[in-house]
Amino acid sequence: MRDAIRELLPGANLVSRPRMSNLTYAGEKKITRLPRRSAIVAFSANDVYAIAELVRRQRGGAAVVLGALSPRTRNAQVALYQNGDVDFLVATDAIGMGLNLDLDHVAFAGVRKFDGHTHRNLTPSEIGQIAGRAGRHMNDGTFGVTGQAQPFDAEQIERLETHAFDQVGVLQWRSRTLDIASIESLKESLREMPVHPRLTRSRMVDDVIALENVTRDETICAMAKSPAAVGLLWDMCQIPDYQRVSPADHADLVGTLFGYVMSDEGKIPEDWFARQVAQADRTEGDLDTLSNRLAQIRTWTFVSHRAQWLHDPEHWQERTRSIEDKLSDALHERLTQRFVDRRTSVLMRRLRDKEEMMAEIGDDGQILVEDHFVGRLDGFRFTPDSSGDGIHGKAARNAATQVLASELAARADALAAAADDAITLSSNGRILWQGCEIGRLVRGETALKPRIEVFADEYLSGPDRERVTARLDAWLAAYLDAKLKPLMALSNAEDLTGLARGLGFRLTENLGVLRREGAADDIKALDQSDRGQLRKYGVRFGAFNLYFPALLKPAAAELLLQLWALHGGQDYGIDIDAMPERPQQGLTSVPADAALPEPYWRAAGFHVAGSRAVRIDMLERLSDLIRARVTWRPEKAAKPVEAMTVEETAAETPTVAEATATETPVVETQEAGETLAAETGTARAAAPSAETREAAPAADAPKPPSGATGDGGFRVVPELMSMVGCSGEEFASILRGLGFRLERRKIDTPAEPQSSAEPTKPETPSEATPVAAEASATAGDAPAPGHVADGAVTERRRSPRRSRRDLAAGQAPPRHGSSSAAAAGPQAGPMVIRPSARPSTSGGPTNSTPNGPRRTIRKGRPTGRRVRATVTAARARTAIRTAIASPSGSR
Repeated sequence: MRDAIRELLPGANLVSRPRMSNLTYAGEKKITRLPRRSAIVAFSANDVYAIAELVRRQRGGAAVVLGALSPRTRNAQVALYQNGDVDFLVATDAIGMGLNLDLDHVAFAGVRKFDGHTHRNLTPSEIGQIAGRAGRHMNDGTFGVTGQAQPFDAEQIERLETHAFDQVGVLQWRSRTLDIASIESLKESLREMPVHPRLTRSRMVDDVIALENVTRDETICAMAKSPAAVGLLWDMCQIPDYQRVSPADHADLVGTLFGYVMSDEGKIPEDWFARQVAQADRTEGDLDTLSNRLAQIRTWTFVSHRAQWLHDPEHWQERTRSIEDKLSDALHERLTQRFVDRRTSVLMRRLRDKEEMMAEIGDDGQILVEDHFVGRLDGFRFTPDSSGDGIHGKAARNAATQVLASELAARADALAAAADDAITLSSNGRILWQGCEIGRLVRGETALKPRIEVFADEYLSGPDRERVTARLDAWLAAYLDAKLKPLMALSNAEDLTGLARGLGFRLTENLGVLRREGAADDIKALDQSDRGQLRKYGVRFGAFNLYFPALLKPAAAELLLQLWALHGGQDYGIDIDAMPERPQQGLTSVPADAALPEPYWRAAGFHVAGSRAVRIDMLERLSDLIRARVTWRPEKAAKPVEAMTVEETAAETPTVAEATATETPVVETQEAGETLAAETGTARAAAPSAETREAAPAADAPKPPSGATGDGGFRVVPELMSMVGCSGEEFASILRGLGFRLERRKIDTPAEPQSSAEPTKPETPSEATPVAAEASATAGDAPAPGHVADGAVTERRRSPRRSRRDLAAGQAPPRHGSSSAAAAGPQAGPMVIRPSARPSTSGGPTNSTPNGPRRTIRKGRPTGRRVRATVTAARARTAIRTAIASPSGSR
């Protein structure tokens, strides 16, 4: 530049101001690794905003400088940086013009710009102008690249560091002697070429472009005939295009203003100008909205300073300046809110200056430093506030360090002194204390010896961490002993010998439940002494499992399931954090999910049988009930006595395998007279003989269990189904899963004569649904049912009420279509019933129904009195009385 100035101004006095500090190349660095007091240079507003947002998240914030900002906004942003509120400045190349900043490093995020005509690379002198902002006076500065910018080559680096730039060959020039006699003469004077070889005509700029566009309007040209009009038009073409609209739109604005001033009024209308200004007088909106309004009001501020264009220029100058300042402040505030985290800035500055800060921890674990929320202390872990509007994690940790150490030590002391019941275990294996997670269970050497992983970060000192770990280990040992007392005692037993010791080990290995079929040989080989050793620790020898009844309680079963998930669940793809929920408390059986493995059900205290999973203790109780029915024999009863006389009412006879209250048939729909038998059993007729029908049990003989057939089988009754809480096909599935099979039998139903006095139409007999089972005892303390007998069950037609005379004679009324009662003859069979007798105050058993009164059955010698009996028919919901013919002459 020196040679060009000397040629243009021979008498000019040139003064050199050499740089007193060094400028060196620092290479390429990530934006998040840039040193403090750095400026990042980009060449578009979008790039500037994106980089500033990244710096805010990672480093606390940045000031923003763009050429489109008003001077007031730009100065406020620079002050934000200069005051130390932020350590970074993100700017366009406007940073290299007129800004005196305290910069240590300049990082180029790009080296291409749009100069208004085309995109081009920066020249070395332009890069040097921007990089020279780094370092001041005796402070050295550095420059480099960041982001997507390519590193500088060695030659370019040397030229920048030594300030060796090419000499300027020519300077741009435009004539200042303008001919405004006409529009054409004005254009000609603007196209005039310089005569000096060091000068070249400047390219078309905004005012020349506006003149070219506005003069295309013939109306404008018609008004600009005089030199004064041409001069006014040229002045209006020099209105800056702050809004960066298209050249045609800017020319329309110039033409509108020129038309107003050239009108008869000679001024811009007040109401029109007021509307334009009012449109910009709003401070709500985002950055782009505020920037557009600011550019708009800056245009009207420029217009207001042309006194000859307005009626009251002073008023509008004050008004537009006020709005511009207000919008500038609002834009500065929006930029600060978006790109600066003031809490981070304040805390980082005080930490850097080593100033003492006030910090406190609330009851809910919130940590406040200088009244700023910096994070939360959960148990022994500090979680910084890393939300979008929160403080940066690193700054929060640094600010909270001074209070964390003492607080964590105090919490370790409190945990060491806490009672066992103050520590709890969640369903996913997390250890909770004071509502916070402080650890979790992890896989150990065995299922009954899990380890504890303490949740704590680096702020918990080594000795305090050891105390916390020791306290949790002691709590876990006590917790397991309390919840799994018999199992833990068995695992630590030293008095077991022989096979008892081996079975005890297998029981602890299987978390207290051992399938009998998997240890049948060992169980069979146990003598009574060995069994006694195991029973002493609470082991129950069941028909299907060896188990601890105490461990089937919900709390113990839940813990066992967690221990299984930790130790063996991974073999089946089951994790303790996403473990299937255990069956609800109180359920005795649930549908067996095929996706869950058998060890899962065993650990939960259930046994899979068919399509159901049955609680182990209820399965054993069901086995006991079946065993009582299988082993009952009629020949073991006392000598029979004379039969009772019973008054019969016309009613439908129910089946023994009657449905429950929901009237769901047990097992499955069968043909009349069919039975359920075991695979190893032999079907036997269940219909009693005539001698049996005429004889009643002795008064002192125990009643047979409901559903017992007396020949080694049993019929399914509600008492059995209630044990497992299901009926119908679900209950049948359980029996099949336990080894039972269905055997179908045909049982003849005897005909009954119908009384001629009360003829009735024959009814189609309904088919019964008899269900019976046979079982055989297995070896062991509680053998499982082995076979099932065939109980005969029939459903009778409705018969007319017999008269007292018929009852006295012991005759049944003839059925419809029969000639006499004798037609039935000896083939007439009895009706099988299931009374629900209870002791009564009158001395005899009573029968009650949901819908009827309690009645008494009187036993003894025939006296001619009527004796009534009732049974419950769940399907019919009515009381049914069954008549048995009494001996003749009983009256």
